[in-house]
Amino acid sequence: MSTLSSDAAAHRPIGLTAHSGIDRAAHHRLDEAWLAAAWSHPTTRVFVVSGGQALIDDTPDGRTELVMTPAFEAPLTETHRYFLGTDADGVRYFALQKDTLPGRMDQSARPAGLREAGLLLSARDAGLMVHAVALENWQRLHRFCSRCGERTVIAAAGHIRRCQACGAEHYPRTDPAVIMLVTDEDDRALLGRQVHWPEGRFSTLAGFVEPGESIEQSVVREVFEEAGVTVGDVEYVASQPWPFPSSLMLGFMARATSSEITVDGEEIEEARWFSREDLRTAIESGEILPPLGISIAARLVELWYGEPLPKSAG
Repeated sequence: MSTLSSDAAAHRPIGLTAHSGIDRAAHHRLDEAWLAAAWSHPTTRVFVVSGGQALIDDTPDGRTELVMTPAFEAPLTETHRYFLGTDADGVRYFALQKDTLPGRMDQSARPAGLREAGLLLSARDAGLMVHAVALENWQRLHRFCSRCGERTVIAAAGHIRRCQACGAEHYPRTDPAVIMLVTDEDDRALLGRQVHWPEGRFSTLAGFVEPGESIEQSVVREVFEEAGVTVGDVEYVASQPWPFPSSLMLGFMARATSSEITVDGEEIEEARWFSREDLRTAIESGEILPPLGISIAARLVELWYGEPLPKSAG
């Protein structure tokens, strides 16, 4: 396999992974006095998250920012207030989980999810939004104790749910998943199409890590289950938080030891081997749609392709 650092695309950033400059300051999460003082500080900034979306706005100088307000202008909430951290200037950041996003008097802001906002926001704002969306997803799905079934309450500034009946503490869930670009002896790339994707969309194979399984074993198993291709060498590349709703994507390059494809027909509807020329022609003609730019899948394909993927005719 080629050395990753030798590829022209090796240093292109992976969406949602850039250093945000935010210190999560986890040691303050249980300090109610500190949190109260932080909330009331005039420099504190707050944004609302609802259904995986937040408000974003375009600035006159061409940037896109999260819509944030001072705490005293933020909507009221009794419990769903999440401390996200501080920056180098000492500014504290909080997110509020609400049923709906607030309106804006100037009507210039718009709601956006991470798939859109993650490509537009600064590393700081994208990092804050990823943190908030992940907490919101977990909070909405884990309101009851898995030990005794009683309702839980929020603690640690949104990072713990406690059961007052049995005393159990529950923490935000992250599900590890592997995502891999498989190449064969002719250096062709294996791309597949899931049954529920738009027509023409092809991407890397992926799947969740099973209990008692290493991530390398998961790569081998998932590729064989989904495409019937056996894999030998597996090389880790990078990871990406993917809170849709709670995954951590672990990216790999893998070398196939067989080339015959047999798709499972349940998750993967079609899979094909692509040479670089095949892929370029198919994308430029509009025959296939490449992976979404925010996903680690796009970076994995570019590592093999050697440069940014071409633009689609569509």
